[in-house]
Amino acid sequence: MTTPYPFSAVVGLDDLRLALLLTSVSPAVGGVLVRGEKGTAKSTVVRALAGLLPAVTVVRGCRFACDPAAPDAQCPDGPHAVDSPAEHRPSALVELPVGATEDRVVGTLDLQRALADGVKAYEPGLLAAAHRGVLYVDEVNLLPDHLVDLLLDAAAMGRAHVERDGVSVKHAARFLLVGTMNPEEGEPRPQLVDRFGLVVTVAAPRDATLRAEVVRRRLAYEADPAAFAARFAADEREYAARIAAARALLPTVVLPDAELDRIARVCLAYGVDGMRADIVVARCSVAMAAWHGRDRVTAEDVRDAARLALPHRRRTDPLDPPGTDEEKLDEALAEAERQAERDAAPDDPDPDPDSDPGGGSDSDPGGGSDSDPDGGPDNGPGGGPDNGPGGGPDNGPGGGPENGPDRGPQSGGAPARTEQDDATGQGHQTPAAPPARPGAAFRPRTLRISARGDGGHSGRRSPAYARRGRVIGSRKPTGKLSGAPHLPATLWAALHRGALQATGGMDVQPRDLREAIHVGREANLVLFVVDASGSMAARKRMTLVKTAVLSLLRDAYQRRDRVGMITFRGAEADVVLPPTSSHEVGVLRLAALRTGGRTPLAAGLRAAARTIATERRRDPRRRPLLVLVTDGRATSGPDPLPLATALAGVTTVVVDCESGPIRLGLARRLATALRADVMPLDRLEAATSGHRPAAGPVNPADRAYRRAA
Repeated sequence: MTTPYPFSAVVGLDDLRLALLLTSVSPAVGGVLVRGEKGTAKSTVVRALAGLLPAVTVVRGCRFACDPAAPDAQCPDGPHAVDSPAEHRPSALVELPVGATEDRVVGTLDLQRALADGVKAYEPGLLAAAHRGVLYVDEVNLLPDHLVDLLLDAAAMGRAHVERDGVSVKHAARFLLVGTMNPEEGEPRPQLVDRFGLVVTVAAPRDATLRAEVVRRRLAYEADPAAFAARFAADEREYAARIAAARALLPTVVLPDAELDRIARVCLAYGVDGMRADIVVARCSVAMAAWHGRDRVTAEDVRDAARLALPHRRRTDPLDPPGTDEEKLDEALAEAERQAERDAAPDDPDPDPDSDPGGGSDSDPGGGSDSDPDGGPDNGPGGGPDNGPGGGPDNGPGGGPENGPDRGPQSGGAPARTEQDDATGQGHQTPAAPPARPGAAFRPRTLRISARGDGGHSGRRSPAYARRGRVIGSRKPTGKLSGAPHLPATLWAALHRGALQATGGMDVQPRDLREAIHVGREANLVLFVVDASGSMAARKRMTLVKTAVLSLLRDAYQRRDRVGMITFRGAEADVVLPPTSSHEVGVLRLAALRTGGRTPLAAGLRAAARTIATERRRDPRRRPLLVLVTDGRATSGPDPLPLATALAGVTTVVVDCESGPIRLGLARRLATALRADVMPLDRLEAATSGHRPAAGPVNPADRAYRRAA
C-alpha cells in the first residue's frame, strides 16, 4: 500500500486545510469544493485528510457502516439489534471517478447471487461505502449530469434511493463531500455548487522560496515515502488529536444571539439567496470555535466562516465571475458591525432639534459617508490569532507539493446547461438578457444538436448513444458485446427461456445476453461563420459579435468540441481557422479579425458547405453544428437563399445581429431556408446559470422583431 503524502507536510494552502479540518470536525457544514489551476496539490491534500479522521464504530459485518448506538432502521443488512457486536474501522475515503457508471455509484443487482441462488440481492455502491466517511470527486465539474443528480439527491436527503434492475432499496448515505476542479474546464451545475458548504480557491505560490520548498519536499517524498511520512508523524498525530478534541467539544459550543444576528446581517448585506448560507455560516462558526478550543462563538469565528461559506452563494447574475469578492465581503461584515452598534446604542431621550428627522440611526444603511469601509479590527483574511489550520510547522501562504506553473485560474465563459426552446426557436418567449459588456466573455446558452448521435466522440454537448451514461433500455447484441451487459434484461431472457433450475440456480447461456443502451453526450464540430462586413462595423456591433463568438469558442473548448471559423467580407469568404481542437488559435484569429467591405453572404455559405464536406470525409462520425453570425444582408455576390440546399441536414443556428426597433427580418428568412434555429445576438447569453430561461413578458424590441419578421 502506497504511503500517502502527510497532511502537515503541505506547504501553505491555509484556507484549504482549514476548510477541510472544519468539515472534519462538523460534517454538517456540508463539504468543500476546491477550485484551482493544475498542479496545486488539490488532490494531494484531500487524500491526505483521510489519515487524520478518527475511526468509526460500526455494526460488525454491516456493509453500510451502521452506528451500533443508532442503527439505521432501513439498512438492507438489518434490522440490527441495539446490542449488536461492534467493530472499529478507519474512516473511509471513497473516490468517485468521473467515468463511473450509475450502477457503481448507487449499487445494483448482485449478479452472483442472482445466478447462483435465483434471488434478488443488492450489491452496494460507492454512496454506501462513503457513509460516515469522505466521498471525493476529482474534476467534479466534469461529472456527467446523471451522476450529479444522484449526488444531489443523496446530499439533500442523507439517504440513497435505489430503484433499478428490479431492486428497490433505501439506505443511509451521509458523507463529507469534497470536490476538486480546474475552472479552465468549465463550471459545475449551480445546484451542485450550492450543496458544498465551503468553497476555497487555491493557486500556486508566487514566492520563489516557497516554490523551492514545495519541490524539495516532493522529491524527498518520492525518494523515500516511509521516511518522509515518519518525519511528519508527530504533526499528523497532533492534527488527529485536535480533530477528536474539537468533535468532543462541538456539542457544548454556544452560539450567542448577538453572533447569530451578525450572521443574518452579513448574509443580508452580501445579497445571498435563500437561507442555506445563514445555516452554513452558523455551523461553520461553531466548528471554528471548537477547532480553536473555545466554547463560545466570537465575531472572529463568524468573520472567518463567512469568508469560506459566502462568496460562491452570491452569483445571482450569470455575468458575475466565480470566486471570492473579498472587498464586498468586507463591506458586508463592516455593515453588519455598524448595524449591531446602532441596535445596541441606547435611545437618545433629548434628540437634537436641528437634526434631520429622517436621518436617524436606522435610516442610513451605509453608516454615513465617513464610516470606515473596512469595518472592525483585524479585517484581514486571518481573522484573529492562531488562524492556521493546526498551528503546525511550515505553514506558508500558498502552494503545495505538486504546484505547477504559476498560472491564475480563468473565470469566464463557463458552460450553461440550457437547451434550445424547440426546433423553430420560437417555442418560448423569454426576456432579453442584459447586453454583453464589450471585450468580456459571458456565459452563452448551450447550443446542441437535438437528434441523438452514435457517440463517436465523447464530449459534453449533444445527446448521443454512448458506452456510458443514463441507461434507457436494452438490446440483443448483433456481434461482440459493445457495451456493458444489461443484467435484468439478461436474466429475464433466461427466465423466459425456462432457465430456472429446480435447485434454485439459473442456466444462463450466451444467447440470453443483452447489452445496455446508454444515452450520454458527445463532442461535435462547431463551425462559426461570421459576417465581418462593413455593415457590422458601421453599427458598432462587431465588439458584441466578437464577445459572443469568444464566449461560444470557450464553451466549445470546455465541451471537447472541434472548432473552426470562416469569415466573409468584401467579395469572398476566408477560412481563418480550419477545424481544430485548439481553441486558443481561434481566440487569436478572432482578435485579429478585420472588418469592412461588402457582404458576400453566399460565399460564406459555400465555404461552410465545403468545410463540412471535407470534415465528413475525414471523420464521418463527428456531427457538425453550424453557427452563422450575420444580420442577413447580402450586398455582394448571388442570392444566398438557393445555397441552403448545400447545407441540408446540417444543424444550424443563426445568430441574428440585426438591431433597432425596426427590423427587416432577413436573418430569420435565411434561417427558414436553412431550417435553422434563430437567436437574436442580445439573447445569446444564458438567462440563468443551469436552468432553462423562464417564460416572461415580451419586451417591445422583441415584439417589433416579430412584426418585422
